Order: sequence, then C-alpha cells, then structure tokens
Amino acid sequence: MPQQLPYQTVLKPYGQALVRYALDHPELICLGADLTRQTETDMFRDHPALASRFFNGGMSEQNLMGVAAGLAREGRTVFVNTFGVFATRRPFEQVAMQISYANLPVKIVGLMPGLSSPGGPSHQAIDDVALMRALPNFTVVDVADAREVTQAVAAVAERPGPVYLRLKRGEIPVIFDDDHRLDLDRAALVDPDPAGATASVDLVIFASGMLVAAALRAADSLRRAGTTVHVVNVTTIKPLDVETIRTLAAGARAVVTAENHSVVGGLGSAIAEVLAEVGASPPLRRVGVPDTFGRAASARSLFAEYGLTAQHIVDAAWGLLPTNGDAPTVSEIETPTGAYSPV
Repeated sequence: MPQQLPYQTVLKPYGQALVRYALDHPELICLGADLTRQTETDMFRDHPALASRFFNGGMSEQNLMGVAAGLAREGRTVFVNTFGVFATRRPFEQVAMQISYANLPVKIVGLMPGLSSPGGPSHQAIDDVALMRALPNFTVVDVADAREVTQAVAAVAERPGPVYLRLKRGEIPVIFDDDHRLDLDRAALVDPDPAGATASVDLVIFASGMLVAAALRAADSLRRAGTTVHVVNVTTIKPLDVETIRTLAAGARAVVTAENHSVVGGLGSAIAEVLAEVGASPPLRRVGVPDTFGRAASARSLFAEYGLTAQHIVDAAWGLLPTNGDAPTVSEIETPTGAYSPV
C-alpha cells in the first residue's frame, strides 16, 4: 500500500542495488557510456571487488551494444547504463539486430526518462518505451519508487532474454510500504478504492514510473469529490498483464492512463490495444506527453507545461464521468527538504 505524502527519498538506490547484486554474481558485467557518475555506476567502478568488471565504452553507444552482445554470448549477464535517449534512439539498429534478434541476456538501463531531463529534446527519452516494446523478445520495465528500483536489479538480471529498465536517477521517493514486492509478471492494484473493493468503480487509473505518484495523488482528490477509483501500477509495459488489465477495466465506468512518455506508442497505447481487442470497453483518456518534442526546463515546470500532473489526471477523468460542476482541485502539499511530492 502507498505511504502518506510527502514521500521520503532514498539517494541512488539503483547504484547501491547493482553493487550488492554484483558482489554475489560474478557473471555480471557493467558497461557505461561516459556517464558513469550520472548513472550511479561510479559505485560499481570504484568498488575494489568490482572494478575489473566495469568498462566505459565512451560516447559510442552503437559500438557499446555490440560489446554487450559479445559478452552475453560468452555467458555474462550484461548491464548497459546510460541516459534513456542514448540507450534506445541512438543505437536502435544495434539493439535490434545484435541483442533483440539473438535474444541475449543484455539489460539496458535507461536513466532520466521522459521529461525528467532538463536537457531538451536531445536528452528527453519520450519515445523509448515505444521503440523498445516494438522489439521482439524485450521485456520493458518502468519502476515507480525506490523499493521497486532496489528489487528491479535482481528481477531484471534473472529475467530471461533482453530487458529495458527505465528509471529516474538520484533522489527517489519511497512510495510503497516495506512489504511491497515487485512482480514483473503482474500489474499491481496498489491503491484499491475501499468503496469499490468488491464492486465496480467509477474509474481505473493505469500508471507507470514517475506518474504512479501523480496517479495516487489524483485518486485522493477524486475520492474526496465522491468518485470511486482504483490505481494500478503497470511496472512491466511489455509483456502486459493482459488479464488484470481486462478484469479491472471491465468493472470501471472509465479508464485513464498516465505516463512520463509520449501518448503515442507507450503505456496508453498498449492499454488501448488490449481494451480494443476485448470488443467492448469503457471510454479511455491518455495522460502523457502530447505528440511533440519537449524543451529545456526544470522537470517540475515541464510536467506542468506538457500535462503530466495530478491535476491533469483529475481533469481527464472528470471529463469522462457523468459529473456536475468543475473538476476537483488538487491541493498543494508542503514538501520539506529530503521529501518528494508529485507535481
């Protein structure tokens, strides 16, 4: 279950988890692309027991994917680490032909997803999910909080075949309780509506990654206005947990998807495809980056400008439901240093 806002944060959970896992698994190799500190892999590089298993390929991502494929063919589990846009868009041909086609155990870790990067369109991976879920054999994972980041390293490493792991770097919120368990095969109903626990609900919000926190905040505002809401954390975007999605959507009057990614080709598209194949589904709205490139600015201002806030989720839901009056307003939350609240 989710904790109360504001969420406490953990610094660099990915880097810490990768080191812990690698110490017990000598087959793991870590590759970088001249972004070692920025991808938290300096911890791996600087550890005396692991330094010999770290290789920096420089700003040559196409070549680096070939190196990863070669190591994987020799029985290694390979983690390739760089920003999401450089892990997917730039070396897509090499990923497709050398890793995906051969179904190799290469785990590509794309950090700074979507509009979390202030670097403008050259650094904002708003199309990475669309690219990677189009590749056969790939598992595509977008984690929501520090507990999931920590558990994702082992889960991804032990998942057969290639995996694309999408995650934010640096200070990561702790959204879920200690007993939360990451399951790459299941979409998790992380915030069931008490009034709709055994019955149909007005709304189901399917969210992934950084937008899970915003979905939880939106659900709270909608419930205060009398709307029943389930929030579902879709950690694995490919392969989708089709059965859970169909079951929960069938009991809802409306569906909203929320993602830090383009509305074209990502989670929203994947959910829409599933529901369309059912033949009868509730109305759906997709919250995400519109069909446009972003610009250089802070993540918080970009989320507000491009429609990735809790209020945008509320507004999308309100427009689908037979409600009267204006949509409820998502209240501001005081967030002290070392804590996190979604936009």
